[in-house]
Amino acid sequence: MKILVAIKQVAAHDSQFRIDAAGRWVEEAGLAFEINEPDAYALEAALQLKEKYGGEVVALAAGPSRVARSIREALAKGADRAIHVEQDLVALDALAVARLLAAAARPESPDLLLTGLQSDDLGYGQTGVILAELLDLPHATIIMDAEVLDGAVRVKRELEGGWFQHVELALPAVLTVQSGIRKLRYATLMGIKKAKAKQIKRLAGEELGLPGEPAVITERVYLPERTRQTVMLEASPKEVAAALVEKLRFEARVL
Repeated sequence: MKILVAIKQVAAHDSQFRIDAAGRWVEEAGLAFEINEPDAYALEAALQLKEKYGGEVVALAAGPSRVARSIREALAKGADRAIHVEQDLVALDALAVARLLAAAARPESPDLLLTGLQSDDLGYGQTGVILAELLDLPHATIIMDAEVLDGAVRVKRELEGGWFQHVELALPAVLTVQSGIRKLRYATLMGIKKAKAKQIKRLAGEELGLPGEPAVITERVYLPERTRQTVMLEASPKEVAAALVEKLRFEARVL
């Protein structure tokens, strides 16, 4: 079984963010980067499927040269090899990124293609399902567990209100994995050493064809604007208390 895992590199949660000069994204100088947390869970799910059913896990990532560090981390955790699509993603939306990933994944003919539910930086939650559409594959989202059958995969999906859904999909298929479903493994010293010898196939974005004009364009990124407003409540103490509770509940939303 061949499992492709799409991983994205994002800025670390504890980074100090500053808006860049163009006002359309954050200044990347000085930021620390890491594997997108939902994608890390997709990688863990892929590694556990490999341990149970055999085969290989291929990490697939798009981004600039710095992404190689996150790819090496995926290899150190147990991925067998990797594909790096070298392309700046800042100006690309979910559709354009999915086009690049689909072009890189198509020649691999994977049995399963896993992604995280969404990215920590943009949070579109669309790349995985668009990728399935471009590859003309069945897909399921918010996956909690997966069991490989004869020519199919049976998955457990998380629904609202504590409900779950079990769905069977024909292989090959695309799954977007829910975060927190398993404990993430650490890269061992032996894994880090082995990662140095594992193959990373590098593809330029131009080799895969231009992703096309983005359907979504970011015009401006800015910090939330803070405003202060004083409201005087004049009435009896009982009426003031009732009005205050209403404002705290529906306007300030702190109750």
